Amino acid sequence: MKPTIRAAFPPRLLAVLLSVGLLTGTARAQQPPVEEDASSAGPAAVYPDNELTPQIIYQVLLAEIALVRSEPTLAARSYLDLAQRTRDARIARRAAEIALLARQAELAGEAARLWLDLEPESIPAQQLVSGNLVNQARFDELETRLAATLARQGDNIGSTLLSLNQGLARIPDKDLIRRLVTQVTEPYLQHPEAHFARANAAFVAGDSAAAAVALDEALRLRPDWEQAVILKARFQQEAASGTGIQTLQDYLAAHPGARDVRSVLARLLVGARQFGPARQHFEALLKDAPDDKDLLHAAGLLALQAGDGVVAEAHFRRLLALGFPEADTLRMYLGQIAEDARRPDDAIGWYKEVAPGARYPVAQSKVAQILASRGRLAEARQLLQERARDAASSERSQYVLAEAQLLRDAGRNEEAFDVLDAALLANPDSPDYLYESALMAERLGRPEVMEGRLRKLIALKPDHAHAYNALGYSLVERNQRLDEAEALIRKALEFAPNDPFIVDSLGWVLYRKGDLDGALERLRAAYETRPDPEIAAHLGEVLWMLGRRDEAARTWKDAAREHPDNAVLGDVIKKFKP
Repeated sequence: MKPTIRAAFPPRLLAVLLSVGLLTGTARAQQPPVEEDASSAGPAAVYPDNELTPQIIYQVLLAEIALVRSEPTLAARSYLDLAQRTRDARIARRAAEIALLARQAELAGEAARLWLDLEPESIPAQQLVSGNLVNQARFDELETRLAATLARQGDNIGSTLLSLNQGLARIPDKDLIRRLVTQVTEPYLQHPEAHFARANAAFVAGDSAAAAVALDEALRLRPDWEQAVILKARFQQEAASGTGIQTLQDYLAAHPGARDVRSVLARLLVGARQFGPARQHFEALLKDAPDDKDLLHAAGLLALQAGDGVVAEAHFRRLLALGFPEADTLRMYLGQIAEDARRPDDAIGWYKEVAPGARYPVAQSKVAQILASRGRLAEARQLLQERARDAASSERSQYVLAEAQLLRDAGRNEEAFDVLDAALLANPDSPDYLYESALMAERLGRPEVMEGRLRKLIALKPDHAHAYNALGYSLVERNQRLDEAEALIRKALEFAPNDPFIVDSLGWVLYRKGDLDGALERLRAAYETRPDPEIAAHLGEVLWMLGRRDEAARTWKDAAREHPDNAVLGDVIKKFKP
């Protein structure tokens, strides 16, 4: 017998031999043993105590040199040959992994089957063999392999049954998956996991009724099984909104400590827009896991949506302290919370902490808005002008538009138009500058300028829905060329069919053309989608003209309560109810 090699090895070769587990005798004893992951390999494997001969070293070197030279197929073949001669499962595993990387399906399958023969309890080996058979559409052999694998599991049968569907997910024929799962689980129907696997397969195959029956059987065998209850609720929710929520609520009433159920229920409630109950569940989950970032984020957003700035601020501050990856998003939220709480200095502080990037222009514009609202318009304009000079061309327009907005809000429309006009001279084909300067021209009573710029914008961007709408609405407001106005607005709706403001424009042009019923239908739909005060003004006027004056007055009153300073709404109320 050739002696075991005990000499020192080059570092690269030593690392490879250790990773594969080939050091034997004294050399092996000098190194920490290579252990298998108990969670993935089943019972501890027993490997052959092969001597580390020159031939083994040569083949390992050959394989690794092939890998360095970008010849993975040669490397995999060398390792497979070595595994066949040594009967060492670790070498077979390495051969299979390299063959997979090389996309050599047949070679990977051969290596994986050898690995599984040598280490039949290895779950990764089982999964690799199954996946290879799926890829080659060898479904009869796959069924045989699956049955054999399940038969060897012993006490691990439950977890293996739970992973069954995942291993078959790449098969495109979902009915075939269902047949395979049904056949191989037949001997294990005393285990709830077998029915769970059948439920999954039935649902994916489109048979929701059979999936529900299988889950009910799983729960009969294991009544308190959270995973089955969650799956049942998800199936129910897809079939009929609300039913899955009720299932989870019933379970949680009997098992208040079921965190997984509570977490899924909270998310289903968010999906159903039941934000109040969802928030309660997220807050309950946070009591046991106060530093869970996902829970803090969800609870913070729900608090913000509910107008509870105090709680939202506490959650977002905690997230920042924990190192939440999207810190600038949190700073924007915190700035808005401070604004809403009338703490402008705090808001400016948060916005100034936003780093250069996608949110930076918005944050800087927010700082300018706060400064302007405090009577420091010149300082606000200077800030935006400096940022515009330093900004990349793709961001510069955001600062220009923000400055024009500040001037418009201050009633300085002529200056706002001049800012936009100067920007347009430097960038004559800018869609943003064309659109905003056109709207400003209309405010200044220059309809010919507005129309010219909007028509140029439409020529540059034929799918610009708001350009069509603005031009059409302007004609309606001036009660001119109403047929053309309607055609423009309907063109806008082709590109944005659900935009409530464009739907409002259509209702308004129909009103001007005398179609009150058609106008009412569109305006009501627009207002239900977006309760905007100007849409309310239009809707109320149509109702008034239809003789439904009490309803019109209620519409105006409700809108005025939410928007007391809206000029359009105020004018229409004075017109009809002086």
